[in-house]
Amino acid sequence: MKNWILYEDNHLIIINKPAGIPVQKDKSGDTSLLDITKNYIKKTYNKPGNVYVGLPHRIDRPTSGIVILSKTSKCLSRMAEMFRERKIKKKYWAIVQKKINKESNTLTHYLKKNRKKNKSYTSIKEKKGFLKAELKFQLIKKLNNYFLYKIHLISGRHHQIRAQLSAIGAPIKGDIKYGFKRTNKDGSIHLHAREVFFQHPIQ
Repeated sequence: MKNWILYEDNHLIIINKPAGIPVQKDKSGDTSLLDITKNYIKKTYNKPGNVYVGLPHRIDRPTSGIVILSKTSKCLSRMAEMFRERKIKKKYWAIVQKKINKESNTLTHYLKKNRKKNKSYTSIKEKKGFLKAELKFQLIKKLNNYFLYKIHLISGRHHQIRAQLSAIGAPIKGDIKYGFKRTNKDGSIHLHAREVFFQHPIQ
């Protein structure tokens, strides 16, 4: 756990989550990042009783990278508000097999979440029940058989990057839910939450 910690103070703990670990408990019953963090704080600081850890945002289980957790309810409330107001900027790295026709551009779709299937569906046109989703992409590097892109999220929708890249014919490596041909051996997908920019909520 200590090797995962990117930053920690009295209010926040920022973690580089490995792929495959759920941020919070899911149907699998596997130990979540939330539980791991609570256990770490309890042992490290010798805390009696229940430990408080708040979760202002999430990333998908097969995705790796930055997750921000709060250590106080005051911090959680302020971080959640910053996410709602889009004051927090997030950037990802994604590896795809197909080169997108432009090296950099903005993608705009409308997404609708299907809770039963835990999947989002895209539309180019605005539709009832669909939410606007925007992201910017930029080609970073050509790999042997793949392409590495930096993704800047403008909105934060369910499975947004996965759904939008799939919609333009460039599903993320390993992401069979959104059209890639085969899984990665460890069940991960090649999507990594690499950067986050925000002003500390407690001054």
